[in-house]
Amino acid sequence: MPTQRTPPTTDWDKYGHLFKEMHIPAKTVLLQEGDVSKYGYYIKEGCLRLWFNNKGKDVTFQLFFENEAVSSIESFRSGEPSLFTIESVEHSTVYAISKKAYAEIFLNDPAYDAFLRDIIYQRLSHYSRLFMSYIKNTPEERYRELLKNSPHIIKRVPQHYIASYLGITSVSLSRIRNRV
Repeated sequence: MPTQRTPPTTDWDKYGHLFKEMHIPAKTVLLQEGDVSKYGYYIKEGCLRLWFNNKGKDVTFQLFFENEAVSSIESFRSGEPSLFTIESVEHSTVYAISKKAYAEIFLNDPAYDAFLRDIIYQRLSHYSRLFMSYIKNTPEERYRELLKNSPHIIKRVPQHYIASYLGITSVSLSRIRNRV
């Protein structure tokens, strides 16, 4: 599972009131592609996916699990429409923070700035690896890499999302799984 620093928790008593705990059922949209992001999320339990619509086809390009933060950072910071949808894959519990609350924490506590930089670095690193994998690897190699590096995804995420994430059809994924 990807490692990610958790938010600095020594000041939870100080900042906890700024986060709203949400219990959301599976397949709940937290942010719709084209809308402006008003919240960032920290996953206490569950799985969220990022996806976009490509000519009527939904394309999953990132998955997030416990102890990971997720948002449409670009939209949240700039007020521009989000390029993707954020949706729960399974029942999830998240902590949501508004832009105003976010600003309050970051103005008052530089430790959160380092936390945010870590998140952005990890997202960029993930995107780079994914991009390179699409260029240099076959779908079977991408599946084997996923199986080796992120077996939790195979166990927890429905196959049609995994196929989309790998850039293949569900039928192709079934064939690859049978070979592997």
